[in-house]
Amino acid sequence: MLVKGRSRRRATAAMALAAAVVVTAAGCARENAGVDPAKDSGIVHVVCGATEDWCAATTKKFTESTGVKADFVRLSSGEALARIKAGKGNAEFDVWYGGPADGYAAANTDGMLDAYVSPNAAVIPDKYKDPAGSWTGVYVGALGFCSNGKLLAEKGLEVPKSWADLLNPKLNREIGIAHPSTSGTAYTALWTQVQLAGGDQGKALEYMRKLHPNVLQYTKSGSAPGQMTARGEVTVGIIFSHDCVATMEEGFPDLKVSFPSEGTGYETGGVALVKGAKNPTSAKKFIDWALTTEAQEIGPTVKSYQFPTNPNAKVSDKVVKLSELTMVQYDAVAAGTAKSALNKRFDAEVAQAPKS
Repeated sequence: MLVKGRSRRRATAAMALAAAVVVTAAGCARENAGVDPAKDSGIVHVVCGATEDWCAATTKKFTESTGVKADFVRLSSGEALARIKAGKGNAEFDVWYGGPADGYAAANTDGMLDAYVSPNAAVIPDKYKDPAGSWTGVYVGALGFCSNGKLLAEKGLEVPKSWADLLNPKLNREIGIAHPSTSGTAYTALWTQVQLAGGDQGKALEYMRKLHPNVLQYTKSGSAPGQMTARGEVTVGIIFSHDCVATMEEGFPDLKVSFPSEGTGYETGGVALVKGAKNPTSAKKFIDWALTTEAQEIGPTVKSYQFPTNPNAKVSDKVVKLSELTMVQYDAVAAGTAKSALNKRFDAEVAQAPKS
């Protein structure tokens, strides 16, 4: 099912303040079982799925704004999910920040997250958060095509404007995409095909098998195909559009961003409290802060041009206008629930995950 994006009215600060009182009084934010908040070390350990620069800028600004120390490890969505799972019962991280929400939904299904409804979540539109508080969205980014204009011209091709265009034999081994088992970006592409097929996973995998001969490499990182395209290793990368824009700003003006006319998927980058976090008080402060305008306006300062979920945050003119795109109906919970089984089918029916 396809939907056109629509503009939304901005929520007022009064709404957020009123919601904060209600949430606090109701005690919606429960503490982690078996963890003593009094032993919180005053430092928050973050597993971060955003870009390295964004992770660094965010944790630095958080410390400057709150006085709470923070460190981070940058991992792709699949890697973050695996690390959090490995630390179950002895949490390595306190907070998961950045990366598509379907990964968070999968983690929540497996009991890897603790619910926390931040007072600041009241201002975030319902479509960008889990009502039970297992995760809350901090940004939105649309999936698209990142093409090398010079290579397209050499092949006599136009900028791709549909998923069907990517099946052109002239693009044999000329497409870069990450693997859905390791990358949230690639899983977004896979789940987009499921939605375009009316929910039929078999038909979605059939499309991916048709695309396979045109794929040069399945990378671990979702943004890597953009770099491959910039270097001329492939002609088209399937990535989030903001990653292509960021690469263009690194000195690659020949790159072109386009979107599939049939419909495209999108990510809601999340933030969540890891189950059994050893520093739950500091973790909740981080989550509260991540939903503020201050936090959500950091992206463009480090060339990350996602759309902020806080309607009061300033939006860079380099951010793609979601209202102008044809979007699939992307249910992060449904995508997360299907993630493990669907990725196993992709491994078996299309391509194995990269080993390194």
